Amino acid sequence: MNPSSSGWISKFESVIEEFQDTYTDFSMLYSDLKRTGFVYGINTEVPSFILSEHTLSEDEKAKLNLFTALYYTYRLESNNNFKQFLEDLFAFYDTLRVANMTFLGKLLSGNTTIAKLEKLIDSRVYLEDNVISKTFNSIITNSLLFTDILLFKRYLNNSVGIKTYAYNLEYLAINVTYHALNSKQKNKKDEKLAELFGASLSFINPETQSFDGSYRELLLKERPVCENVYLLDMACLTVWEDYSLDYKESKFIFDIGKELKMSYETIARSLEDVTNFFDKNAKIVPFLKDDNLAIKFYDSMSKVVNKLILRNSKRLQKELSESAELVALLSKSTVRDLTKEEKKKVQNQLIDIFKSIPSLAIFILPGGAVLLPIFIKLVPKLLPSSFDENRVEKNKENK
Repeated sequence: MNPSSSGWISKFESVIEEFQDTYTDFSMLYSDLKRTGFVYGINTEVPSFILSEHTLSEDEKAKLNLFTALYYTYRLESNNNFKQFLEDLFAFYDTLRVANMTFLGKLLSGNTTIAKLEKLIDSRVYLEDNVISKTFNSIITNSLLFTDILLFKRYLNNSVGIKTYAYNLEYLAINVTYHALNSKQKNKKDEKLAELFGASLSFINPETQSFDGSYRELLLKERPVCENVYLLDMACLTVWEDYSLDYKESKFIFDIGKELKMSYETIARSLEDVTNFFDKNAKIVPFLKDDNLAIKFYDSMSKVVNKLILRNSKRLQKELSESAELVALLSKSTVRDLTKEEKKKVQNQLIDIFKSIPSLAIFILPGGAVLLPIFIKLVPKLLPSSFDENRVEKNKENK
């Protein structure tokens, strides 16, 4: 499955056909989403039954985790089929439309609900729309996506006042994380985390947000347990990102846990879960890495080029099949360094190919030649079996 290519939602439907009863209740779904990092806004994995032939980027994992969570939340609340799920999901996001939100304003093109939802999910996951800003910014995915799941769950049971409810839930989440940050000695990683939370807000304006503690009145109101557990986990995430928990931080967590009507055991388990998550994933959490600019640029560009190549893999396969000499040189380049003449020949022939595929225009921009080594590095992945990851087998589709 390739969530960066059109048709992935249809592919998702065929994949989960044999896994309809994977989650028997919401707490089981929540635990799995916490394991993948989706609850924390740090997507390191996807559910084990979702397979991809290529290494997934963080935003692709976020898409799959978001859609998986939405689907199984729907399954637990409704007996309707997949088609009705798509219609209800689109109606949910349409209901949440507010003046300062742009993620719905760009996707009203397309003839089907699936096409619109693929654009919606893409817009919902990304913090930025600009490819260049994505290239230079290691923080690109919405860290508060799990609020969509809690809101969808609420919407399926009571859609009245869902906009206000969305505002209040996000207001609580950002205030809890802000006060968790204030309970500790701040460092640069805390600043990155705060930046990530602020950039992920969809329903409130961070510039007019009040962090004076008044949120506690709202915190004490009756709310579903699943929402309180999420708020507690976000607080634990915020204080634990520096791998330590001093007395002041510990007191804050247990105080807020009590306000959320959580038991001592539940609070301790929340801390244990986030500790285990960081122990396992600290080296790959984006906002904790301090790569130098050159490494960050290369890694980011690799991700961009990788996605562009995969999206255009069919056309690239066709173009490459008509250039036997180029394919031979590219194959050689994976096992030995090419001569200066061979490199020039590869560059010229590749640029001719990229001119015929508009979305690969990045290669023919000034300085685009520096991306060619990245392309060559990815050539071994261009195998026939990987060219249409979202194709649904007809015998499955017609069942």
